Amino acid sequence: MTAPALEPATAPAMSPGVRPVVLEAGPCRLSALIAQPQGTPRATVVAVHGGGMRAGYFDGQAHPDVSLLALGAALGYTVVAVDRPGYGLSASQLPYGQALSEQSALLGTALAHLAGRYPTGAGVFLVAHSFGGKLALTYAAAQDGRDGLEAGAPPLLGMDVSGCGRDYAVDTGDLRDPHRHGHWKRNWGALRFYPPNTFRDAAALVAPMPVRERAEAAHWPASFAAAAARVPVPVRLTFAERELWWRHSEEDLAELAGLFTASPFVTVDRQPEAGHNISLGWAARAYHLRALAFLEECLARAGAPA
Repeated sequence: MTAPALEPATAPAMSPGVRPVVLEAGPCRLSALIAQPQGTPRATVVAVHGGGMRAGYFDGQAHPDVSLLALGAALGYTVVAVDRPGYGLSASQLPYGQALSEQSALLGTALAHLAGRYPTGAGVFLVAHSFGGKLALTYAAAQDGRDGLEAGAPPLLGMDVSGCGRDYAVDTGDLRDPHRHGHWKRNWGALRFYPPNTFRDAAALVAPMPVRERAEAAHWPASFAAAAARVPVPVRLTFAERELWWRHSEEDLAELAGLFTASPFVTVDRQPEAGHNISLGWAARAYHLRALAFLEECLARAGAPA
């Protein structure tokens, strides 16, 4: 069967209860999607998309069970999916994108702005995918006390990172364009993993990957080790059963977990019946529930009320 093509992005649809917001991040304005629970949130989930995608990755429209934003709000969390710097509203201002350290600084400013506008509960929990996982780990590493914490940013409770390891299973030359046709199987896995109309709806989520991101991707293996050693919060690493971008043998995963020497605890998990884009597939609800269950463990560790 021929792999479905993804056409240039159009305005994405949104799930009921999800609406667009703009977060001020110093010199930039970041577009985002937000879903809020009834009453005070227990915590805020901040979802960070991968390279060549947008925030709507976490609000898939092919089936009601796919959206992390809708699920999280129903379970009592505020969920915010942010267009990373160089995507969405900030794409015209940052046409070449930013290095991870710069994105991390802007994310901290944006979260401080978020906390000034909306109740965030006990703190922030990051759910990050692919290149977004690189940003999440970079941001968390900056919270270890050495680089300081953005004034007003909510405390970081923990994170779940999917589709992001240390060592690539592909040649670094293949990282230049993650959405070229030859990468379809690496990004998606198998057609049966996804609800009907997934690829039609996902066309609105695709965006050009900024050149500075593509350049930095090649240096990630060394950056991963440096960041992991500084992450001071609980970490869950999730790999799809059909993850083809990263090395993730049992030996690889044990080595990865051992790099988080400052983290209170680290969990490494596999998501059955899923490809790299877990949050758009039939496995999305199971994965999101597992990520939110890990958030509950982080809340218990922080002594937050149930």
